[in-house]
Amino acid sequence: MRWKIETFHKILKSGCKAEEARLRTADRLANLISVLCILSWRIFWLTMISRAVPQAPPEAVFTQTEIELLDRLVQESAHTARAPPLVRNVFKLAQLGGYLARVGDPPPGNTVMWRGMRRLTDIQLGYELAMKRSG
Repeated sequence: MRWKIETFHKILKSGCKAEEARLRTADRLANLISVLCILSWRIFWLTMISRAVPQAPPEAVFTQTEIELLDRLVQESAHTARAPPLVRNVFKLAQLGGYLARVGDPPPGNTVMWRGMRRLTDIQLGYELAMKRSG
């Protein structure tokens, strides 16, 4: 379990850059870290679930909008086309973060998953604004 905890904290510190927050009150910092913990957990979970339970349905970890956007944004390679649906979507997310998805490449790690999720979130926000689904 220690390695998983270390990985979670690495995502929180390196990906979310929690230590770089310059907030003036402890309440604001606590609120920020609460949100970043949820985000860090999701990145870690996405990375691990695709390795541990590749046959899980993609709806277990992605929203329907995220799945649709990933299908539109990232073309499947010959390597990813053979993978189960969850793994295909995780690879697509990682490709948004810079993962090359070549045949000999190891599974995507937390760093490319973080970058891909950040990019997907920005794209999703623009998509929802264009569809007038938000604010």
